[in-house]
Amino acid sequence: MKENVVAIVGRPNVGKSTLFNYIADSKISIVSDKPGVTRDRIYANCNWLNFNFKLIDTGGIELNNNDTIISHMKEQVDIAIDLSDVIIFVVNCKDGLTDIDKDIAVLLRKVNKPIILCINKVDDYKKQENEIYEFYELGFENVFPVSSVNRSGIGDMLDKVSSYFSDTTDEIVEDLTKVAIIGKPNAGKSSLINKLLGEERVIVSDIAGTTRDAIDTEIVKNDKKYVFIDTAGLRKKSVIKDEVEIYSYMRSEIAIDRCDIVIVMIDGAEGITKGDAAIAGLAHEKGKGVIIAINKWDAVEKDDKTIYEFTRKVREEFSYMPYAELVFISAKTGKRVEELYNKIDIIRQNQLLRIQTGVLNEVLLNAISINDTPQDKGKRLKIFYITQSDVCPPTFILFVNDIELMHFSYLRYLENKFREAFGFIGTRIRFELRLRKEKE
Repeated sequence: MKENVVAIVGRPNVGKSTLFNYIADSKISIVSDKPGVTRDRIYANCNWLNFNFKLIDTGGIELNNNDTIISHMKEQVDIAIDLSDVIIFVVNCKDGLTDIDKDIAVLLRKVNKPIILCINKVDDYKKQENEIYEFYELGFENVFPVSSVNRSGIGDMLDKVSSYFSDTTDEIVEDLTKVAIIGKPNAGKSSLINKLLGEERVIVSDIAGTTRDAIDTEIVKNDKKYVFIDTAGLRKKSVIKDEVEIYSYMRSEIAIDRCDIVIVMIDGAEGITKGDAAIAGLAHEKGKGVIIAINKWDAVEKDDKTIYEFTRKVREEFSYMPYAELVFISAKTGKRVEELYNKIDIIRQNQLLRIQTGVLNEVLLNAISINDTPQDKGKRLKIFYITQSDVCPPTFILFVNDIELMHFSYLRYLENKFREAFGFIGTRIRFELRLRKEKE
């Protein structure tokens, strides 16, 4: 059954993102006093009166502005309007009716869809009554004064919105893989999403930092569902000064938290930088599956040794995550982009891999027989047994006689042995040490 979709539109800085966050019951969109902060379409799954619907937040419309980014924003809003079943047109009561509001109203009246006029920032109805009536000039039947900050009037507005919904079935939990795409600004993340999707869903621009919000894109491939999360271009926290970039960085970390696999995009033409390793470290620390995608490989001058040399540099720079899968792609031309699906599927299988305790202990005993456990001051480490406690990432508990005797290098040796035995392709595996006293 078709999903109900609601788009929030309006000129910049009228409170669209604050309204979106309240309805979605989470701070998904950036909220800032700076106009033009929300620039791509933001999606959230919402519920009202037992109706499930998808809510779209959009960039502010400036119809007569020729700026490149503003032009792209207008295209994104057009797509959101086209996708939606109901449109919430947000205006700012405190600013009064503006010429841009009137221009947007003309645009919306041409759309054969229900329009809900949301007069935002009505904090005192009686004092603002004259300002409210001014907006009736726009000619819309459904008019609702609300305050996104004070959370008043929104329930009545959503009652009206939901009255236009078609019947929906109960939500079904589906098996899908969530993939976050992270990397420095202008590494080609949005271009990759567009190539995977086959449409211009995310704004693509040569201007670094275009994507400031984390965007969820659902893709069905070979009867499998994936959700790709395009994130803001990251930089080290120490060089982020603009408040919007700070919010974007924080939300990019959240995007990594809620994904299963991370694609780390590296600009192959620029080469590996120190920032790339720092960015990938976020995914490693959180135990996510990792694919390192070297993008713009078509723009790199190559000979028969180039790819091997670049691979060596990648493995050297990302030595702390040797398990990461590596692929050389061109998001622009689509070369080897399809390989990502295969790698994602393999990594997901490895993330969910559960191994019987008996089999684990066979591998452990074999590893110890080849390379005995370390000792210190005459006391040798004893590993009594191992068991798996979790997946995503696969996590194993080692019961030992003395935690201090477990040297990092020996733990790495054990990890390598378990990878030889079971693969764990593209995913980090974790070991936890538990103390167990020896029987006297």
